[in-house]
Amino acid sequence: MTSPLDAFGVQARPLRLAVSLLAHGWQEFDELVRATAEPRRGVEELLAAFGGDLEREGTAVRLRPDAVPRYRELAGEPAEPGDLLVAMEAAISDVPPPLPALDHVQATPETVVARARWLDEQYDLRRTRLTFVGDHDLTSLAVHTLRPEARLTVVDVDDRILEYLDRRSERSIRTVHTDLRFGLPLAVAGMADVVFSDPPYTPEGMGLFAARGIECLADPPEGRLVLAYGYSPRHPALGHQAQRALLSLGLAFEAIVPAFHRYAGAQAIGSAADLYVCQPTARARKKGKGKQQGIYTHGPQSVEARRTPAALLDALVALAAETGQDVTVRDADWTRPATVPDGTAVAVDLTADPGPWLARVLLAVNAERVALLVPNAHPDLGDARSQRALTDLVAPKYRLRLLRSTPDNKHAVVVADAEPGNANAAVRAVWTRAHGRVGNLWPQAPADIADLRLIDLPRHRIAEIRAALG
Repeated sequence: MTSPLDAFGVQARPLRLAVSLLAHGWQEFDELVRATAEPRRGVEELLAAFGGDLEREGTAVRLRPDAVPRYRELAGEPAEPGDLLVAMEAAISDVPPPLPALDHVQATPETVVARARWLDEQYDLRRTRLTFVGDHDLTSLAVHTLRPEARLTVVDVDDRILEYLDRRSERSIRTVHTDLRFGLPLAVAGMADVVFSDPPYTPEGMGLFAARGIECLADPPEGRLVLAYGYSPRHPALGHQAQRALLSLGLAFEAIVPAFHRYAGAQAIGSAADLYVCQPTARARKKGKGKQQGIYTHGPQSVEARRTPAALLDALVALAAETGQDVTVRDADWTRPATVPDGTAVAVDLTADPGPWLARVLLAVNAERVALLVPNAHPDLGDARSQRALTDLVAPKYRLRLLRSTPDNKHAVVVADAEPGNANAAVRAVWTRAHGRVGNLWPQAPADIADLRLIDLPRHRIAEIRAALG
């Protein structure tokens, strides 16, 4: 170990406390262990890292007075909150409305501020890389306001939230799109020291979000997952199932703080949830894509959602084949490339699409024709403006027909026919290689998105590239 920063890993609180005590005067070794609540070995390593800046007298130790300012600066102090609550009240009042299908329940401004301050007290956010797995509550924005120098990343399925964070933070928070059931973008895997998430409160949702959180960590046993989870004391079996899902991933519960999170809603669990601090063990498991499953409590992606009736799928395939082409049926996973042989059409069931899947599947699939079954109330079909935005976005690649109330009054079919190859060559090169790094396909790409794939970008950033390329 070469630095006192290495003694306690990502945890800043014990280092700050130890430096404060040693700066104050002589301290007995045993008292340092008790005060910091850290193992003897960790305290020994800390003292060794101070080297010649540590003075000893019997079993007592202290920092040399002339070295104290340097170590105080190294350890840092929690930031002063100032008007953080006022700022977050304003931000939350303007946040896109919650989506019940994604189990959104807004945390109170006081909770969001408490989260930011707790993270700043426990971890040195000047150095710690912090990733948020989902962030409708805007906790990342609170952390950014408290610690502008913090390195923050948000991954979320909700394009509205990503655009909002992008705008409010003036692109100081990195925003990346993903649906966690389909995997985690490689550009954010293994890039975090601490992960924060308020997942869906089903065992499936807790397990999936935690597994992706483990994937985010650069060194899982040294990192931490900070989670929110709540259940009704009337149903302890539900709490046991969710906790068992976390334990099965190889996570140890370092701390559980009761009722730390408060919500404007979620009355079934008392409008409150606990704060879980989880430490991955050496056997912590990541989660493959596997079979798509419901993880939410409401809507078409809920745990209890039913499969699409065969009659609807048959009608979809018939529309895909109406020009006499062979048809291949594929799932909604846009994270892997899908190029099919000439003369083949593709049919995709997107009835569980919460909104962002449609555009990304169209970018991911290269075929002469693609037919996609979506809810009739899909956000991209809701009004003329939304329809035009989708049509313009994929125009370099596909010409769209939007068949509302087809095959029944609850569904619609989007039929995409490939545009001839004489479209704008620059934009077409990117649009037909949606799984390549943007920086490789477009050398002028902004640095903050150059290592991402087109399909990993928030939708507003995709639209910006479309506009820039013409």
